[in-house]
This record gives sequence, structure tokens and C-alpha cells, in this order.
Amino acid sequence: MKIAVLGTGMVGQTIGSKLVALGHDVKMGAREAANEKATGWAKKAGARASHGTFSEAAAFGEIAFNCTSGAASLKALEAAGAANLEGKVLVDIANPLDFSHGMPPSLFAGNTDSLGEQIQRAFPGVKVVKALNTINAEVMVNPARVAGGDHTTFVSGNDAGAKRNVTELLNGFGWKHVIDLGDISTARGTESYLPLWLRLWGVLGTADFNIKVVR
Repeated sequence: MKIAVLGTGMVGQTIGSKLVALGHDVKMGAREAANEKATGWAKKAGARASHGTFSEAAAFGEIAFNCTSGAASLKALEAAGAANLEGKVLVDIANPLDFSHGMPPSLFAGNTDSLGEQIQRAFPGVKVVKALNTINAEVMVNPARVAGGDHTTFVSGNDAGAKRNVTELLNGFGWKHVIDLGDISTARGTESYLPLWLRLWGVLGTADFNIKVVR
């Protein structure tokens, strides 16, 4: 499958490398085609990896991952182009973190809205699926790092078929327990978990942790 990864940071590079390792063709998108991080990643990731602008990556991908910082996501997706994303699944990993008042960050969306919903409203022709935003990048692509993979991740989105497709990708990453929370408004719940996640990270001294839903 041809997959676009929008964003050149740790999350984008980790997701992109995993997808390449699974046999997908991945184009990493950035504001500038010659972005140093994207260029370095593509060289390291191998023949199935390439890079370009946000719009070039979005046009290339049959599915796209939003791995940009939450505060920059809407502008990055605007640069990617609604026409290039139309009808495609967009896996939104970003969180609405506001660092303007220092650490720990607050949320610029929550309670009655979410970043996932903002993206869906801005791009109504895109099938937005919120996923993987409650864990760190290394655990996203290798859940076995924690408890042998016996823990939980979530998907939210309005399109049932898109959520099934994303869940299949997550199964390929090694996820055994994926809970479909419902429509995109349920992204409010997973995004609102971030303040607790950040405090757990500080207390535990590691980002290699997650939660497990038990009945």
C-alpha cells in the first residue's frame, strides 16, 4: 500500500519506519521538499521510503497518517490539500497540546470539542480516524514493549469501514486489543487522557506504559 506520513518528528519517523518494515511504500511529507529530517529518514529507511512536500505526500498516499504537532495540524493539512486527501482515510495521531504557558502543557480543545473533530469539520470529504494518540511512539509500533502487548488502544471515527481498515493496520503493528469508541466526537475522551498520561510519565520515569481495559 502507498501511505503518506505527514510530519517529520519522532512520531512520524517511527510510524514511517514501521510501515516500511511491513512492506508499504511510504512518502514523508513536510513543509519543504528538502526538509532535512525527512531527507535523512528516507535515506535511512530504504528503497520503499521517499519524501516530499505535504501536498506531494498526500497525493501519493492511499491512506495518510497525521503525525504533525496538534497546534500545527490544521495548517499542515491545508498545505496537504483537501483535493489530495478527498475520500481517503486520515489516521489522526496528533493531540491538542498547548505549550504556550510552559510545562506541563494544557489542551486547546476538550470537553465539548476535540482536534479530531476540528480536522473532520475542516475536511468533510476525508475519513478521519483518531488512533494511537494515548501512547508514545515506540509503543505505537511495538505494543509488545509493554506487558507483551496485552493492553488497549482505541479508534474513533464516523466511517465504520475506515475504522476497520485502521484496525487492520494496528493489528499489523501487533495490537491485540483495539476498542472502537464510536464516532469522531469520542476523540474528546482519548485526547483528554493526555494530561494524566503526562503525569504518569513523570511519576514512572518512562514512556513505556499503557492502560488495559478489563471487564
